[in-house]
This record gives sequence, structure tokens and C-alpha cells, in this order.
Amino acid sequence: MSEARLRPGRGPGGAREPQDKESESENRLDGETASDSESKSEFGGSSPVPTSDDTPEVLNRALSNLSSRWKNWWVRGILTLAMITFFFIIIYLGPMVLMTIVMCVQIKCFHEIITIGYNVYHSYDLPWFRTLSWYFLLCVNYFFYGETVTDYFFTLVQREEPLRILSRYHRFISFALYLTGFCMFVLSLVKKHYRLQFYMFGWTHVTLLIVVTQSHLIIHNLFEGMIWFIVPISCVICNDIMAYMFGFFFGRTPLIKLSPKKTWEGFIGGFFSTVLFGLLLSYVMSGYRCFTCPVEFNNDTNSFTVDCEPSELFQLQEYNVPVGLHSVLGWKTVRMYPFQIHSIALSTFASLIGPFGGFFASGFKRAFKIKDFANTIPGHGGIMDRFDCQYLMATFVNVYIASFIRGPNPSKLLQQFLALRPEQQLHIFNTLRAHLAERGVLGSPEEA
Repeated sequence: MSEARLRPGRGPGGAREPQDKESESENRLDGETASDSESKSEFGGSSPVPTSDDTPEVLNRALSNLSSRWKNWWVRGILTLAMITFFFIIIYLGPMVLMTIVMCVQIKCFHEIITIGYNVYHSYDLPWFRTLSWYFLLCVNYFFYGETVTDYFFTLVQREEPLRILSRYHRFISFALYLTGFCMFVLSLVKKHYRLQFYMFGWTHVTLLIVVTQSHLIIHNLFEGMIWFIVPISCVICNDIMAYMFGFFFGRTPLIKLSPKKTWEGFIGGFFSTVLFGLLLSYVMSGYRCFTCPVEFNNDTNSFTVDCEPSELFQLQEYNVPVGLHSVLGWKTVRMYPFQIHSIALSTFASLIGPFGGFFASGFKRAFKIKDFANTIPGHGGIMDRFDCQYLMATFVNVYIASFIRGPNPSKLLQQFLALRPEQQLHIFNTLRAHLAERGVLGSPEEA
């Protein structure tokens, strides 16, 4: 990447180029203030990241006779089908591949956001900053995923001496690693660039909060059962597609200024389509153990297993239909999986609140006058452009499971019990036996 810096509104030769009305109106829409102008002056101007037509040449030739509007529709449609196909393939390949893909997406999203910071604030000459940004990413991933490995691979960790030591002192090691990066940042401070360096320090940490934390929650959702991973992600994808389709064909009323192409027609059409899609997808997936069982690690085979007796969430139940709907549906009762009721909450969030993740990303891009986070996917932009709503959805699903679904995990309790000293284990054993005897589940300790 060239590091030549162009002042806003000037051509390569330094001559000022006339600004059109559209750019002037966008400046007014962005609400630029005096402090913004001062920041631009300090940082040398915030040149927009250049964009180019990244559509594959074969599609350009095939769609050359279409208008730009319909060309964009076909490009987005073809690439969307390709991404959905890829999504099905990685689901088929299993949990390990899914977790690997989540990690790759996390790294790419971090790279896209950090690159925007480098471009906007011209931080190429700041010592160590590229290195420190990736170092902090490594530290945060070590902290989060070290906890996950200890929770879900406890037996494997206990078998290996190095892993057992790393697990025991995991938080201290994580803190030491972060403290090292913090000291390196302080030592890298350069006179006349203090404010810029602290801006980028904050930029890096906010990016880590958004990207790493959310991807960690996605993997936690996956371990609860692949259905908790697939249904929420699919609902967001469905809402994105159907909102675009309804907006493209029927859209007339603008929804929000941050995204001028978004319409109320697309928003409402996407909502009803997503709720219906969530109900149908949940019904299909609830009948398969490979989707509903928690993902567990089998220590004997050193592989993941998804076999269990389905919980009540995934067993058909009979529900009474409200009296007001008897004449409409013609049914008095309906058989459905309890998970389908939860899917209504998931799909509602995906279609009503999830888009605000996209609006947030749109506001971010307009603030820095860029069209997309990157040009990785033709017609769609960067990876972050596709996952801006997914990260918000991941947090909701994790909170929803913790609040309404998940109870104490016997496996984790047993792991903690086995890690205690023998006298502590014996005390807990006697206490538990006495408690069960009082409830009549076991005979009295004297009988035993």
C-alpha cells in the first residue's frame, strides 16, 4: 500500500478539486463540527479510503447490458448464494471447522477496522503501533480462549503437565502479557504525537471489545448446541436478504438517514419473513440430535461429539391455540417444539434490533467517509460489512441462554469437584449424601 498522503479536496498534483453538491450535503449530514476540523488539521486530514470496482471480470461481461441498479442486484444475489453454500459446507464439516472459521472471521474483521484507523490517522510512522495492535489481539484471544479450553477440555488439560500449569496460572499469565504490551505502548510514545497515539490505543481496545468478545460468545453459543449457532445466524442472514428484496421492489419510504437505501417497507417485510423463517428452520432442526445436543469433547476418542438424549426444548409438545385464532387457523391445538417459541424471540431480535448493528456500522463508515470496511466480497464490501449485525446477535443469544435456558452444568461442577483436595472432596461428598438422604432420595447414612 502506498503511504502517499493526499489532502482532502486536492488532486495528486495538489490542485484543489471542486466538491459536488452530494459531498457537501454529506458533510452537512455527518454534522461536522469545529472540533472535527481541528482534528483533521492535527492528523493531516482524513482522506477517505479509495474504493474501486471489485466485481469479477466474468460477471462484468455477463451483466454489461444491465443498468447499475440491476447489475448490483445480480452481483449481490450471486455472491449471496455462494456465501450461503459455503455456510452449509462448513456446517457439514462440523464444530471444529466452525470454530476455526469464527476465528478467521474475527482476525479479518479486526484487520479491516484497524486498517481504517491507520488510513484515517496516518499512523504509519508511529513506532511499534502495528505490532502492538496485533500483540493486544493475541493477548485478548489467549485470555478468552484459554478460559474456554479449560472449561470444555478439562480432562485433556489435566492429562498434560504443560497445559495443566498454563491452566492453573492462566489469568496471571494473561495479565502479565497484557502488562507487557501496556509498558511497550508507554515506551513507544513520541513527542508531538501523544494525542494521536492515545487515539489509536483507544481505537485498538474498542475494536478488541467489539470483535474478540463477540466471537468468543459465538463459540460459547456453539457449545450449547449447533442450533443455537445456526438459527440466530440464519435469521440475521434471512432478515438481511428479505429486507433488501422488499426494499428493492417495494421500498418507497426512507427508514433512517444513516442508511439512505433502507426503507420501512424492507424493514417490515424483513421482520415478518424472518419470524416465519425462524419458526420453519427451528422445526426442521429440532428433530436432529446433531443440531440440538451440546457440543462436548470426548476424551477417549479426542474428538467432539453431539450425541445425547434431547432435552424438553426439542421434544414435541401440544399447545392450545388462542380462541381468537380458531376461526382463522381452523385448529384448537398445535404440536410444536418449545424451541420454536424461543426462535420467535431470536428472530424478532434479529429483525428489529439486529439491523441497528448495521446502522451503527453505517454511521461509522459515514463518519470516516468510506463506502465499505474493505472490498473483500464483490457487491458486499468487507467481512465486517457482513458481520456487523451478527456480533450484536451473538451477545443477545448468549444473554438469552444464560437468562432463560441454561442451568448448572453437571460436567463443569464435576470438573471443579475433581480439582479440589481429597479432604474437600470428602466433605462435599458427605454433605451431598446427607442432603439426598433428607430428601428421601438415598437411605440414611447409617443404613449405608
